[in-house]
Amino acid sequence: MRVPEIHGVIRRRVLVNFRVDPEVMQRSLPANMRPKLAHGTAIAGICLIRLEHVRPALLERIDVGLVSENAAHRVAVEWDEGGARHEGVFIVRRDSDSWLNQLVGGRLFPGEHSAADFQVTDDGTDLDFAMRSRDRQVEVRFAGTAASALPTGSCFTSVEDSSTFFREGSAGYSVTHDPTRLDGLELVTDGWHVAALEVSRVYSSWFADTARFPEGSVQFDHALVMRDLRHHWKALPDFTVSK
Repeated sequence: MRVPEIHGVIRRRVLVNFRVDPEVMQRSLPANMRPKLAHGTAIAGICLIRLEHVRPALLERIDVGLVSENAAHRVAVEWDEGGARHEGVFIVRRDSDSWLNQLVGGRLFPGEHSAADFQVTDDGTDLDFAMRSRDRQVEVRFAGTAASALPTGSCFTSVEDSSTFFREGSAGYSVTHDPTRLDGLELVTDGWHVAALEVSRVYSSWFADTARFPEGSVQFDHALVMRDLRHHWKALPDFTVSK
């Protein structure tokens, strides 16, 4: 039996976004999903999120809970079901420094997590982030500072344009040990506000893999940050993968 809903606070959520050639991106997706395009390009990235006071909905009034640093490599996607178009994110991998996330993820609550070590410095303006998975499969390095606008060259026209694109994709489906099934999870926030980050350093070993992304097929686009939002995660039905 799984816990249907988890509550908590998003202390910090950074969306590090890359634009990707749609045909190349499709190779990493289930056959019954396709990239959701923004101005003609696929959008993939990393969600770097610090969660605090995380606990089951039944314990919402108790001001205690789990604290964790987490990273999720993800792709904005669309799919057709029941004659309608749906959208969300396909999550290739989740990493966490929380032993509890690693233990119960995919068991008591959707989302299998791999163990990782994080080093984060964040003063509310400047952010320096480093993560390495303990299986040595994934490494992320990122540094940025608060900004008023997206960088020149972004495929999005404004912060508002990007915000709308991501807000509409609240349903996430993540890879599990079963290649025919994805875990489903929906993020619901009390409010929604994002701000731009000026990025001085960004690296992901997943996006740097030229066997997956041939040279020229992926480029960093922009990063956004959200802070101090109450939220809850809702379990969704599993997604069946078509071969």
